[in-house]
Order: sequence, then C-alpha cells, then structure tokens
Amino acid sequence: TMIIPSLHTQFMETLKDYKVNRYFLLGIILMFAIFLFVSLVQFFSAFLAAITLYVLSRPLVEMLIKRWRWRKNLAAILVIVLSFFIILLPITLLGTMMYNKVAGVVNHPDAVINTIKKFDSHLQEQFHISLISDKTLESVKSYVSVLITTILNQGLSFFSGIIMMYFFLYFLLTNINRTEAAIVFYLPFKREKIDMFGKELVAQTFSNAVGVPLIAVAQGSLGFIAYLITGVEEPGFWAVITGFSSVLPIVGAGFVWIPVAAFLLLSGATWQGVFMIGWGAIMMGSIDNVIRFVLAKRMADVHPIVTVLGVIIGLRYFGITGLIFGPLIISYFMILLKIYYIEYQKPPAAKPAKARPLIPAYMQPFLGIKKAKRD
Repeated sequence: TMIIPSLHTQFMETLKDYKVNRYFLLGIILMFAIFLFVSLVQFFSAFLAAITLYVLSRPLVEMLIKRWRWRKNLAAILVIVLSFFIILLPITLLGTMMYNKVAGVVNHPDAVINTIKKFDSHLQEQFHISLISDKTLESVKSYVSVLITTILNQGLSFFSGIIMMYFFLYFLLTNINRTEAAIVFYLPFKREKIDMFGKELVAQTFSNAVGVPLIAVAQGSLGFIAYLITGVEEPGFWAVITGFSSVLPIVGAGFVWIPVAAFLLLSGATWQGVFMIGWGAIMMGSIDNVIRFVLAKRMADVHPIVTVLGVIIGLRYFGITGLIFGPLIISYFMILLKIYYIEYQKPPAAKPAKARPLIPAYMQPFLGIKKAKRD
C-alpha cells in the first residue's frame, strides 16, 4: 500500500523537473533568437524578399528539376536572372527616373515655382483665395532637399539588401523542399495546421507580391493614357506616381488623378478635366476589381486595415519595399493567430444529442413497433 504513493510522488517530481528543464531550455532558445534578430535585423527585409521570391518561383523550380532534369543550382540561377529583368530592372529604371526628376526640380526650381505661382494667381483672380506663399515655397524646397538625401541613403541600403536577398534566395532554391520539411518537423503543430498555414501563406504572398504590383502597373498605364490625351506635361513621370499611389487604400490612384483633374478645370481646360474625371472614375476605378477577379483563385482577400497598417509599418522600417512587405508581415501574423486559436483556444465541438423518438419505448410494443435488434 505504501508503494503507490511513493511512485506517485516520484512521478510528480520527475514531471516537475521535466517542466523546469523545458522552460529553462525555451528561455535560452528565446534569448538566442532575440540576440540573432537584433544582430541581423538590417537583413530582415532581404530575408523576407527572398522568402517571397522563393514562394513565387517554387513551382517553376520544381518543374525544371523534376520534369526537365535540371540541376538545382542552374534552376536557381535562372530564377535569379529572370527576377532581375522582371522585377529589379524596372524598379531601378523608375527609381533613377524619379531621382533625376526630383534632382532637376531642386537644381532648377524656377520653372516649377513659376508654374505654381501662375496657378496660385489664377485662383486669386477667379476665387479670391491664395494657397501658396513665399514661406510655403521655401519650406517645400527644404523638404525636397531632405527627401533627396533620404532617397540616396535608401538607394545604398536597397542595393546592399538586394545582394543579401539573392544570397538567401540561392541557398533556399538549391535546398528546395528542405525548408518545408524542417518547418513540418520543428513546429509544434499538427500536419494539417501546417498545411493550412502554407496554403494561406502562398495566397497572401501572391496577393501582396503579385497582385499589388500588377494593379500598380495597370493604374500607371491607364494614367499615362489619360495624361497623354489631356496634354499633361511629363505624362510618364505622373504615370509612375499614379502607379505608386495605387497602393494607398480607399483613395488609391485618385490621390494623383483627382488633383490633376482639378488643376485642368481651374486652368480653363474644361473638356480635359471632365475627361480625366470620367476616365479616372470608370476605368481607373474598376481596374482593381478586374485584376482581382482574374486572379481570384490565387489571391487572398486582404482587409483594408491590414493594407493601411502594413503600408505605414513597411515604409517606416523597410523603405519603398515596405509597400509589399509591411502588409505581408501583418498577414503572416494573422495566420499564426488563427492557427493558435484553432490549436489551443477553440472549444471542442459538442457531441450531437441523440434524437428522441416521437413515441416512448414503453408504448411501442402496444402499437406493433418492434425494437431494433442490436448487432
């Protein structure tokens, strides 16, 4: 009789020691994780970009390796070259064009200032209001100078991040499927939960990394056509600005084309302003829904709040690339919360209650109803 309490006491002490050792080990792992994250935080955006390109290019690499019998390193090099010409080269050209435009404004501000003063005088003549003063112009000039310095610093960090991104991407592609196997092995979740996480991760990545740039290109192209028809100066430059502004939720490309339409109307170009309003409201206002309809099977339904907060966080910590990575981080966080809820917080489903018979059992023999035989 004394043996059972003794075994129980030993079991409880062993269980207590196991929990202490487990939490101690988790604490050490967490300390190392924080140290590594703080030390390598400048490469976090490069790693996130590599993960994004890995998710997008994985089907192509698997086809090259399995169907065409390519070597993994050759398939990885092909993806890197394609991503450079499809993604990085246009971004570099657009960034160079915007920098040259802003630098030209700073070096030769008289043309821009005269245009602004002419518009302000037109407002004073027609509506007796003035929006621009000499103090405002000086503050704008100083702000643009600071903006150029920021763009230069962002450009240097951007190119160093690109090198690290391709470094990570190469080793991810040459070790394809090993990363997924390690995640399945080490994460403390059931296999179906990890599969759900993988599917939603792919959908969110496709939605942010493909859908957002595709919408930006479509908005910029439509804006270029409208600016060309209405005779707006530098239509290519304003088309690029329109494409970037399409990332903004709710307002979107209207952040650019609405002021352009107002400027045309106030400048006396009536039909051009009316055309810009109609084109923007009908064509540019519906292209988002068209693209999302075409890509509906692959795109996730991203909530506008996620987009707004993601853009704010992304621009603050990752620069221009944060337009894509910011919403991605919040989307991944929401997926992890969903998995945690399903795994640990969701109440177990109640067992369905047995259907009560319409006629009580003791009355059934009198009505000629036989009992069901048990197997």
